[in-house]
Order: sequence, then structure tokens, then C-alpha cells
Amino acid sequence: MPKGVIFEVTPGTGKTLLAKALAGEAGVPFYVVAGSEFVQMYVGVGAARVRKLFEEAREASPCIIFIDEIDVLGGKRSEGDFGGNSEKDQTLNQLLTEMDGFHQTKGIVVIAATNRIDIIDDALLRPGRFDRKVTVGLPDLEAREAILKYIPKRKK
Repeated sequence: MPKGVIFEVTPGTGKTLLAKALAGEAGVPFYVVAGSEFVQMYVGVGAARVRKLFEEAREASPCIIFIDEIDVLGGKRSEGDFGGNSEKDQTLNQLLTEMDGFHQTKGIVVIAATNRIDIIDDALLRPGRFDRKVTVGLPDLEAREAILKYIPKRKK
């Protein structure tokens, strides 16, 4: 079972719904957060939020954590940028630490989504972190027709 999966998505594909459906099929608790919820003005606040999220997930394990727009939190750090945005760096480092498993993470799968995979920090894509990538594009015409046929049936 992978520790982390990153969805490379086209906007409007229903990425949150897809992650929620995976959790529903697996029958496990589902935690959803936006990357922007971790980026704060005050140093240490974002890292504390990451720690709290993983503490809750460990208590509820097995579970799925979904981080939408991970690029806000996990964008590439520029070389030579020493302390340019220490809050963002601390928060990203805390996420990396949690995913590395210094704490018990068995049974926790982290799914992240971005439509900007090109700006994701390489550290997030290393083995043991988000080492599985799933590309989610818009449905083709046939799939859209199937979706439209299914929706009215559920509402009855």
C-alpha cells in the first residue's frame, strides 16, 4: 500500500469527490484540507496544524488524508533562498517529517492534488512520500454521457 499518492489533475475533474469515494470504498475515515490552510503568517502555526492533522489521523487509523492544492504548501524551494519564507519551509518540513514515518503512519494514506505538478518540490516526490502519481483528466464524451445517465437515477 502506498504512503502517498499525488493526483495531477485538470481543474474541474472532481478530485475531492474522487478521494472521498476512495475513502468510502475503503470504509475508512476521510480528512480533507486545502494546502492554503497550512500556510500562515506566523512562524510555527502551519507546522502545528500539520502535526495536529497527523495526530488525529493516527488515532483514527486506518484513514485517508486528502490535501487539495498541495502546490500552495509544497511548491519548489529556490536554491540559495535561506529563510526567504521560513513559515512555509517549516510547514513543508513538518509534512515531510510526518510522511517519513518518524511517528507511526501505518494505515494512513495521504492523497494530494495539484494542477501544477511542475512546481512541486522534489522532496515531496521522493520514495516513501508521494511516490505514486495518478493523472486525472476530464472525462471524454462517452464518460460524460454515462455520468449524466447515472445522476438522474440516483435522485429518484
